[in-house]
Parts: sequence; C-alpha cells; structure tokens
Amino acid sequence: MIDLTHKSCKPCAPGTPPLSRDRAADLIQQTPGWSLNETASEISRTFKFKNYYETMAFVNALAWVAHREDHHPDIEVGYNRCHVRFSTHSVKGLSENDFIGAAKISALLGE
Repeated sequence: MIDLTHKSCKPCAPGTPPLSRDRAADLIQQTPGWSLNETASEISRTFKFKNYYETMAFVNALAWVAHREDHHPDIEVGYNRCHVRFSTHSVKGLSENDFIGAAKISALLGE
C-alpha cells in the first residue's frame, strides 16, 4: 500500500464512477480522524486550534495544498476550528483524490 501523501491528485476522466462504499471504507482507514458520511459520498473532519491566528495559518496552508493538488475541499472556519469536507463533484461522490487531499492536509499537523 502506497502512503497517500506520496500520491498526487489526478483529473477524473468524464464518466468516471465514484468509489464504491467498500473502497471508500478501505481508504478512510488510511486517513485517521476523517469520517465517511452515511452515503459514502463525502469525507470530513473538524480541526481544533488554540486561537484564530492558528486556525487561519492552518487554512492558508490547507489552501496552498489544495491549489497545488488542484483539488479543493469545502471549508467552514470559526475562531478556533476548521471543518473540512471533501467530495469530487465531477464523479458525484468520492474519488481517490479526496483521500489524497485529506492525508496531505492531516500531514500539515504532523499526523
């Protein structure tokens, strides 16, 4: 098994189906702290911080990773938290890109 942080996001060809629930369940095991929703169409995680400055520093680093991978999560930011959600809109569900992004974002915190 290749560490997801060593992979890069790749564009999904037209007509690519979303990952199966079983494949998503396998990949979620490689992204500790992240949760798979009930329909296996999205993964998410809430990150907690001491203050607004740390939260925004994380969001800026997250934005850099997302830009570099060309795969962008939905984020909700509060004073000391950041909620991150990944899904691949072009496949109407999850792709391996979502798990690569999640792993790389977790790695920002040394996880």
